[in-house]
This record gives sequence, C-alpha cells and structure tokens, in this order.
Amino acid sequence: MTPVKRVAMLSLHTSPFDQPGGGDAGGMNVYVRSVALELAKVGIDVEIFTRAAADGQPHIEELGPGVLVRHLIAGPTRRVPKEVLPQLSDDLADAIADATDLLADGHFDVIHSHYWVSGIVGLTVAKSLNLPLVHSMHTMARVKNLRLHAGGVREPESRISGEQTIVNDADRLIANTSTEAAELESLYGAAAEKVDIVAPGVDLDIFNALDRPASRSGLSFSAETFHVVFAGRIQKLKGPHLLVEAAADLLARRPDIPLQVSIIGSGSGPEALELRPLINRLGLQDVVRLYPPVLPEQLAHWFRAADVVAMPSYSESFGLVALEAQACGTPVLAANVGGLPQAISAGRTGVLVDGHGAALWSAALEVLHDDGVMRRRLGTNAAVHALAFGWQRTALFTAQSYRTAVEQYEGAPAL
Repeated sequence: MTPVKRVAMLSLHTSPFDQPGGGDAGGMNVYVRSVALELAKVGIDVEIFTRAAADGQPHIEELGPGVLVRHLIAGPTRRVPKEVLPQLSDDLADAIADATDLLADGHFDVIHSHYWVSGIVGLTVAKSLNLPLVHSMHTMARVKNLRLHAGGVREPESRISGEQTIVNDADRLIANTSTEAAELESLYGAAAEKVDIVAPGVDLDIFNALDRPASRSGLSFSAETFHVVFAGRIQKLKGPHLLVEAAADLLARRPDIPLQVSIIGSGSGPEALELRPLINRLGLQDVVRLYPPVLPEQLAHWFRAADVVAMPSYSESFGLVALEAQACGTPVLAANVGGLPQAISAGRTGVLVDGHGAALWSAALEVLHDDGVMRRRLGTNAAVHALAFGWQRTALFTAQSYRTAVEQYEGAPAL
C-alpha cells in the first residue's frame, strides 16, 4: 500500500483559524482544522493553504504539531466575499506556484481541496505538480438551488460550471453522507466508484454531556425555562428567521410555556440585519436573545444548557452542530434535509421536521416541551450516538481516500 506522508490542503476562502459562526466561517473551518490535526497524529503532515485576509498576518503559522497554515497573498489583504474569490483563482494558483522551494515535485503526496473555489485552484496546482487531487464539496450549488427558500438568491451558473469541472477532473471526491454521494452522482454525474463517504466528527473532549446542570446554572437558565438554542451563521439558509416565527406562534398558542431562545452567531448583509427587526416586530425582545459566536469550549456549555438545539436549515451537507449538540446530551430538532437525517437518529436522538412552516416548527417545539420524559430520553441516546463520530475516525477514512487516489494516479497511463 502506497504511504501518504504529506498533504497540501486548500481552504482558500476561509481560514482554519477563523471563528465559526462569523462571516463565511462555519462547519467547514472546524472540519479542516480537526481533520488536519488528527491526520498529523497518525503521521501525515499537513500544510493548509488559505488566503491572507488581514495585514500583518504571518506567512506561516503552526496550527498544531505537524500542521502548518500558509497565508497566500492574492488580492487585497482583507476579507472579501467568497463570491468574489473566483476572480482571484489565477492569483491564488500563482501564489502557490511561487512557493517553488516548498512545492517542488515530491514535497507533497496529494492535494485535498475544500469547497469549489479551492477545487478550481486545486485542479491547476495538481496538474502543475503532477499530483492527485481529492476534493470535498461541503456544499453544492445545484443542491442549494433545489432547496432555495422564499426570496433566496440562486447560486450562479459559474459556480455550477466550476463544480462540474471539479467532479469531472478530481481524482477522488469525499462526501459527508450517502445522501451527498447520491447528489454528486445524480446532479453532477459523478462516477460512484470515485466517491468516498466519510462522515465528519466531533471533538468529544470538548463536546460531552458531563455536568449539564452546571452549564445551565452557569449561564443563568432556571430548571423551569424551556431553553432552545440555535448556533450558526445568521442567514435565511440556516433558518434562524423561521425559528423566531415559530417561537412567536408557540407563545401565541401557549403563553404558559417559559420559552427562551438563544441565537448564537453573526452575519452581514440584509438577511442578518432583518433578524433584529423581526424579533422586535413580533414582540419577542424578552424571549429571543442574540449572542456573538463563541469558542468551542463555551459553545459546549450553551448546548449543555439547552433543552433542544434547533437546526431549521434549508440545506446542510451534514450539520456539525447536530453532532456537537448530541454529544452534549441535547436532542436536536432539525429540518429533514441534506445530511441531517444521517447526523441524527430520528425518534431516538432527535426529531426531524418535514417542511419549513412556522406552525410545523411551533408544534414540534410544543411536543418537546410537554413531554419531558421523551426529551430526556432523546438526550441520553444522543450522547451515546455521538460517541461513534470522533474526528480520529474521520481522519483515518480520509487517509484511506488519499491512499486510493495516490495508487490510482500512479497506476494511470501517462497522457
């Protein structure tokens, strides 16, 4: 079996150092950081290439033992919308190529790109270095367009075309779930034999169900409060606006429920700015509270302090929040979309909702409030369920995908 010792990861639109829940940072940041660190633990050195987004960033930073992050100068040294990054793809490829002393043939064994912008650059770099490319989509334009919420903006044809090129030309594709693998095959014509299904993981040292009462009291939530938590970017795709509307519907019917909704995350643009006025218009200023993104250790306290974690997303390739919440012993109320039905065991660790109507979500919250025995049972099962999703497992299966890519690439006839 061909050994893989060095991997170049491309995460060009967002850095593994970025705080999830803010800007473009989210589950993918956690994924890249966690997989890289676990790969290093099993003897695979990783160098993560990302775009410098601030003046004064060091060219090289150590993320952890065996993992380096390289900040590339391409375009302005400030944050730019990820929609603009395709215009910088040539600059990004050139910036990687300029590191000739590091990227000479033989320095890396394989390239692993994350998200379509990195995939396009990855194809160019892989060809120039004569290396195989493994790609993880994380989200896909055609999937998002199929599940577009009312008033949502369709993903552009340029992204669809770029993703199609990646599917056609990458050596291996890593899908989070069997659902994502099926979407790659049905919507992009991916060959089933080059798709590897590797589930994301959860940091069980941070996200666990130890001492839930202490987390709840530490965040000043009483035992009687029905506490619902949302964690993620403030955009309609993630559904926080729907959760607010569901809270209003629930309290209109059941004013006896001592409901508190904590929304943890940030965003920019009109979708995020609409959330506060919506809360005010519905008279929920004392019920729905907004909080900025927090570090994983603090997020775990929020999950342990919750009765339910809500994920009313319109599209999710997997949903790391669902795993993290379950690891903390908290049931998840989630939309029945994307990878969420595989992250959650419906009826055993959480509840899936078919649809995005406020009344549907209000009714589901009501059931979870009224049946405390069921809610606690779901939470107990959730903590056990999450134990099967450690990041070490994800890294080991990812390494196997790398080895397959290298072996097939080495065995392919020269063109």
